[in-house]
Amino acid sequence: MPRIHTTTFIAAPIERVFDLSRHIALYKLVFQSRKEKLTSGAASALVSKNETISIIAKHAGRQRMSMLKITIYQKPTLFIEEQVKGDLQSYKHEHHFKQVDNGTIVIDIIEFGIPKDIIGKIFGKVYFKKYLEEILRKKTELVRAYAETEKWRAVLS
Repeated sequence: MPRIHTTTFIAAPIERVFDLSRHIALYKLVFQSRKEKLTSGAASALVSKNETISIIAKHAGRQRMSMLKITIYQKPTLFIEEQVKGDLQSYKHEHHFKQVDNGTIVIDIIEFGIPKDIIGKIFGKVYFKKYLEEILRKKTELVRAYAETEKWRAVLS
């Protein structure tokens, strides 16, 4: 199963980084730049345990959907999103947070199976890991840009 593992330092308190990492507004910013659609079944702007996020995107000539559910939630050190419905064989994203003296270490681990259909399997081997790495990079940059400046106040009040 393909895997992506990144470690990032963000110069901000763990609680702020944790909350920004699960904020729907930041998820939407990542996907709107790609003309992809994100919807949330969350009760608030911050997704929490058992809440869902659905992503609809066009890849390999067809519209694809993935519904992710927060299956594990341990504020402020860990939350895990797992696909509960969708086109991928599997998807699991672990978000780990560790407070250090001058900020927070964020560890992201994504394990995924490529799309289930034949075109998706061909496309997935070539493209899908790069696509997920790009999405993760954009989200991490957004969280850092908000957490390390006063921008966080606009979304976490």
